Amino acid sequence: MNFINPPLQKLKFKQFCFFLKRDDLLSEDFSGNKARKFHYFLNHDFEGIKKLVSYGSNQSNAMYSLSVLCALKSWDFEYYTKHISSFLRQNPNGNYENALRNNMKISTSQIPRKVIENLDNDTLFIKEGGAVKEAEYGLKILANELKEFILKNNLKNPKIFLPSGTGTSALYLQKNLSCQVFTCACAGDETYLKKQFKQLETNNSYFPKILNLEKKYHFGQLYKENIELYLELLKELNIEFDLLYDMQGLRIVFEYFKDEKELIYIHQGGLKGNISMLMRYKHKFIELFS
Repeated sequence: MNFINPPLQKLKFKQFCFFLKRDDLLSEDFSGNKARKFHYFLNHDFEGIKKLVSYGSNQSNAMYSLSVLCALKSWDFEYYTKHISSFLRQNPNGNYENALRNNMKISTSQIPRKVIENLDNDTLFIKEGGAVKEAEYGLKILANELKEFILKNNLKNPKIFLPSGTGTSALYLQKNLSCQVFTCACAGDETYLKKQFKQLETNNSYFPKILNLEKKYHFGQLYKENIELYLELLKELNIEFDLLYDMQGLRIVFEYFKDEKELIYIHQGGLKGNISMLMRYKHKFIELFS
């Protein structure tokens, strides 16, 4: 399976002009950075593999993408998560619901060390969020698409921005691009991101530049200004963005790159994850949806 080369659109939002790489349009079942990170596993044969094991949150974009991968490969999918609320169990939604439809077997516990250290020969293990060296395969394809656009449009000083969970995508983009890649830490802090970078690459010249907002946004928590920005972007641009990563990423873009004319923002995709987030936002800020 090969993904399309999604378009790069020039957009204007509140006097801010930027290019948007529409990775939310990669394919019907895979989108955003998870599609890029798992492209290697999708396009290569794994003789003898019958099962894939991974772990993370119960609404993870990676969880859903891996469930699709396993369905396509006819693999069993075993996933570990620390907690599933009684509400979610009784009212499956978002990535959790869609992964279950792909026959995911989920366990509410930390992944046992013996599972990781004693994998059977027919079992493939992928770290949380796809923080693996194989991710470079798909990110290199994205880097080449960006290079082609930059050359075709004669951009003189382009800058690339994408928000990070584990930082894998930003790292491998920087490794394969000569222009500067910027990112921000959404699931941890700057120290966490740098630690993740070092686990994959020892050459710090590959490390993207990390930017921070003055206000700390805690991953998964609800912020009125984020749902307001989400709704405003949807209305003005007719484009839906991810509520966990893109809202923080775009806030940094609007703060740090106000006068930048060649900023390329990478859409994070993963919009099935918005289903559960929107349910929570509508419950807390119902007045914004009336």
